[in-house]
Amino acid sequence: MDHLRNLSALIAVVECGSFVAAAQRMHSSKAAVSRYIQELETYLGVRLLQRSTRRIALTEAGRDYYQRTKQILVDLDDANSAVGANNASLVGNIRVNAPLTFGTRYLAPLWAEFMERHPSITLDIELNDRRVDLLEEGFDLAIRIGNLADSSLVSRRLSNSHAVLCASPAYLEKYGTPTTPEELAQHQAISYSYLPTGDIWHFYSAKQGERAINIKARMHTNNGDTIRAVVLAGQGIALQPIFQVGPDIQEGKLVTFMTEWAGPSFGIHAVYPSRKHLSLKVKTLIDYLAEKLAGTDWQQPANT
Repeated sequence: MDHLRNLSALIAVVECGSFVAAAQRMHSSKAAVSRYIQELETYLGVRLLQRSTRRIALTEAGRDYYQRTKQILVDLDDANSAVGANNASLVGNIRVNAPLTFGTRYLAPLWAEFMERHPSITLDIELNDRRVDLLEEGFDLAIRIGNLADSSLVSRRLSNSHAVLCASPAYLEKYGTPTTPEELAQHQAISYSYLPTGDIWHFYSAKQGERAINIKARMHTNNGDTIRAVVLAGQGIALQPIFQVGPDIQEGKLVTFMTEWAGPSFGIHAVYPSRKHLSLKVKTLIDYLAEKLAGTDWQQPANT
């Protein structure tokens, strides 16, 4: 039995979510990948995957085995990279998760140069705003925006930003401009579903201290681009990161208000599981992202 091949098949099925996609990654056939998994399960005497017509999921034994064997292959990649380092080469795949809008606007332009620098590294980039479980879902690295509460992760701050209140000129002309946090409760808010505080927006003033306002959400969405589009169309106010709406503010399409009240500040981090050491290839990617995002603290632009 080819142990390394079968382990690679298991990891590919888990990370790709199907035998077909795993076969494509391995340049093999679905039948072959299925056979590799069966060989592994027969050898171990346990079922690793629960298979149905709709989904594939790890069993409890499979979850533990996957996490351990994933680390073995990471170590093997590191060993290959260490040997290849004499030829200024890094090898292996890096699976990255990042928020959709930030990943599209600010990370997408960076991948090509990284691939040019390291032709033996392959990238698997997944964009969504859902908080993924890195170990469970097989990610080597995630980009997370906000305060990090998960103590099982190790992080490196790449940049900073903060949120501002904004609305279209048309909305403010029609409904008036709020001047205090309390007035926000009388307005139509477009709310981000994954905001840790839900529909309670927090603000701070050096003169008046902190305020926590329960806003009235006209709409909830888990996507920043959707919030931006609805607010640009004059349908409400939003508390949005500067990197999301800064260009619109500079162009006068959106207006900030209550600027004496600071919205939440947050870091932009690269995170990885603490239960596995940082591989050479992942460290190289984190260093690259830190280099490219250095000095890009998104500050509040002036309204035009």
